[in-house]
Amino acid sequence: MSFRGINTTVIQIRRAVFTEVARMAYANVKGEQANHMMRKIPYTIIPGEEGKLRKDIFLERAIVEERVRLAIGLPTRRMDEHNSVVSGLEDANIADKYYDPPLINVIKFACNRCPEKMVKVSDLCQGCLAHPCMEVCPKGAIVWESGRSTIDQDKCIKCGRCVDVCPYHAIVKTERPCSSACGMGAIHSDALGRAEIDYSRCVSCGQCLVNCPFGAIADKGQIYQLIQSFNRGDRVYALVAPAFVNQFPALNTTPKLRAALAQVGFCETVEVAIGADLCTVDEAHDFLEEVPSKLNFMATSCCPAWSMMAKTLFPDMAKNISMTMTPMVFTARMIKAADPEARICFIGPCAAKKLEASRRHVRSDVDFVLTFEELAGVMEARDIDFTSLPEGEEELHYGSAAGRGFAQSGGVAKAVADKIHEWYPDKEVKIASAQSLADCKKMLMMAKAGKYNGYLLEGMGCPGGCIGGAGTIADPTRTAVQLNKYVASAPFTDPEQSAFISNIHLLKDDPNFE
Repeated sequence: MSFRGINTTVIQIRRAVFTEVARMAYANVKGEQANHMMRKIPYTIIPGEEGKLRKDIFLERAIVEERVRLAIGLPTRRMDEHNSVVSGLEDANIADKYYDPPLINVIKFACNRCPEKMVKVSDLCQGCLAHPCMEVCPKGAIVWESGRSTIDQDKCIKCGRCVDVCPYHAIVKTERPCSSACGMGAIHSDALGRAEIDYSRCVSCGQCLVNCPFGAIADKGQIYQLIQSFNRGDRVYALVAPAFVNQFPALNTTPKLRAALAQVGFCETVEVAIGADLCTVDEAHDFLEEVPSKLNFMATSCCPAWSMMAKTLFPDMAKNISMTMTPMVFTARMIKAADPEARICFIGPCAAKKLEASRRHVRSDVDFVLTFEELAGVMEARDIDFTSLPEGEEELHYGSAAGRGFAQSGGVAKAVADKIHEWYPDKEVKIASAQSLADCKKMLMMAKAGKYNGYLLEGMGCPGGCIGGAGTIADPTRTAVQLNKYVASAPFTDPEQSAFISNIHLLKDDPNFE
């Protein structure tokens, strides 16, 4: 499980890093002044002379230094060579820097070197006469010693059958939290037992970083570059994903959110649900054209972690993933078509969106990506008085209820199926959806076996969908409740938007919309 919704020490440190990096950027200093401010951040976040979180204060500050570097978009430093904490800052102190791989990083000296997977007998063992654990073990790995069960780790295959039958729950199965959360099997141990990411499998969903209780995994950020763009006087639009609902309790209305983002530096705020509506129409057309005449099934494309997982593990089924642009890209292109000088910042729940925005064919559309957690740090750096923000009546540039529903599992497939039913009331559209990469993988294995012929498949890389993304702050379960209310408040028809959507294919043929 992740810790979202719980104000842990790890969350507090992450937020403090984002806030201090934002303050440094807003100060708009260069050269040695910038170096000085960056060197001070670990002492601001970890004050005093004694360590309170780990074995010593120097280790605590060293870890914060790496987190600061990553938040600025810089790489972590090697542990076996000297390198200043400010190394590379001058190159990052610009408004036009994209992410350099890797996006998700392990801070090696913050890792607790957790065992990858282990089944062991705890002190709760009562030494019962039945000893069912011994009887069910397929490898004879459990023996009776000194009045209690003992597991021979060399023989144990970690099947967990003994865990299930122990009447006292005295046998526990443990696994490294980051590895357990990774649906791609991309995390293993290095030679020293520390977590290591296999980047040939990693899809940057970020679930490992929100599940590590030691805060040893972090993603790179663009807070610093975004604020440099503000300082330069650029017109930067905030594209807010519908999953923002419940992330900022103090901003309980969309007019307040718009006002807060204006104080941050954005010239305008647009809801990405409008791009989701465009995505709905396009995927509905694709499904009707492709299934079953050309493809045995079609899968949605809006979650970059899901689509990258599918193409990595099932390359022969890559053609089944819809070629439709994601809501983020649809919305960004719509704005840049209207305002060619605009700069675009997507604000959402997803770490993988950072990777998507850095792709060659998307870079010209989306300039920055911030998670909700990073935005919270930026707003704190601006010392925004949320109580004084105007309530107002002007809502966001909204999409439909269906577009807002993209934020949770099942919402994309439902929107596409509903659109097809709107056009062809008698047509049956069979859908299946999965959330979390492990379950998405199972769904594709069944599709490969022919179990989903004729289906529209929806995959979401995070539990619950976007509302459970690695960049969220709030408990996804509570967010789902609030999101459903937000969806219900949206108009189901919008004549102006419907007219715009009806011309989507003309827009796609426009060279300025490529």
